Formats: sequence, structure tokens, C-alpha cells
Amino acid sequence: MIRHSIPNLFTVGNLFLGIISIMLVFHERPDLAAILVIVAMLLDGLDGRIARALKVQSEFGKELDSLSDVVSFGVAPALIVYWTAFQHLSHQPLVWMLTAVFPACGALRLARFNAQGNVAGSFVGLPIPAAGGILATLALFGQQIKSPAFLMGCMLALSFLMVSTVRYPSFKMVRLSRRAWRWVPFALAGAVVLAVRFPGQLSRFLFVPLVLYALWGIKQNVDALAYYVFRRRRREVEDGVNREA
Repeated sequence: MIRHSIPNLFTVGNLFLGIISIMLVFHERPDLAAILVIVAMLLDGLDGRIARALKVQSEFGKELDSLSDVVSFGVAPALIVYWTAFQHLSHQPLVWMLTAVFPACGALRLARFNAQGNVAGSFVGLPIPAAGGILATLALFGQQIKSPAFLMGCMLALSFLMVSTVRYPSFKMVRLSRRAWRWVPFALAGAVVLAVRFPGQLSRFLFVPLVLYALWGIKQNVDALAYYVFRRRRREVEDGVNREA
């Protein structure tokens, strides 16, 4: 019984951090709220691996993980960006709708994943933890980013990528050895300390690979589209040559 509960404890920890992150936004601490989103990403990356390592995967854990992700990587990052960049803008109803688009698209992305699962070891659409992590780290750069329009554009682009059919690689099947699992609590504790003590450095360290991951999926699909167009064009040329012959 305890063995089955261990992965769910990590998932509930993810949800707990997401809820606290939302509370911190209302207490005018969006910087600390963004850090909790980053820590929640670490917990989210561990719960599934622990479940597979212990061979205790379940539909309950899958649904709980999705509900937690909507809060931690959908609602929390959207509110963080709203508080840091959008709340003083005019046309508030429009800003509210734009802010709500992000968690709504994240929920649609998770619902599709629960219904369809992975496709040949890849994700269809940008995973919501990556999208939420990018948005949260952008909020940490709020003092450097003076343009609310830029943040709106980023939010809408990430929302579109989540519900798109762009393929992204899945690292869920990457397994850790039993010896490596012994160091997971220490690595997690160290990551939490780094997140609290050096939020700016950690956010920059995570921001770059997350953005590259989002852009990599787009590049792969552009390459596939270019290959398809080239192959179709080549086939048309070959058919024309055959007719002339």
C-alpha cells in the first residue's frame, strides 16, 4: 500500500506547490511563486519515473497528475504573468480572456494526452510543464522585459503549441538505475536550496533548455514539411518526365 502511494505523494507535492504559488501571487510575491513552479517541475518529472520504477502505474495516478499539472503549470504561471505585466493595462476584460487562454489550452492538451497517450515515444503538442516553466521563468525576468505585448505574444504562442499537433520528444522512458535512485532525495533537496537561494541563476539555467525544447519541436515539423513538399515536387517532376517519354 505504501509503495503505491509514493508516486502520488510526489504528484500531490506538485499540486501543493502550485496552490501555494497562486497564493503567493495574491500576496504580491510573483518571484517566489515562479520559483515554486520550477520546483513543481522537478516533482512532476519524478512521479512518473518512480511509478514505473516501482511498477505501480495506475489510472488514478495519471488523472491526479493531469489535475495537478493544470494548477501548477497552467493556472499558476498565467496568474504570475498577469500580476507582473498585465494587471495595470486597460481593456481588462480582454486581458482576462488572454490570461485564461493559457490554462484552458493546457487543460485541452492534458485531456488529449489522457485520451490518446504518447505517439511512438513522442508528445503531440508542447507538454504543459515545459510551457508553464517557460512562462514562469519569463516572469522572473519581468524587470528586464518591459513590453506586455511581448509577454502576451509568448503566452499565446505557448498556448497554440500546447494544442497543436507539433511532435516533441518524450523522455519518460529514460530509466535510472537503482543506485541512481538513492541520490534522488539529495538531488531534489539541492535543487530546492538552489531555487530559493539563487532564483535568478536557476531560472536562466532552466529557461534556455526549455525554450530550445519548444523551438526544436517546431524545427522538426518544419523539416518534415519541407521534406514532404520536396518529395511531392520531385514526384510531380518525375511524372512529367515519364509522360513526355
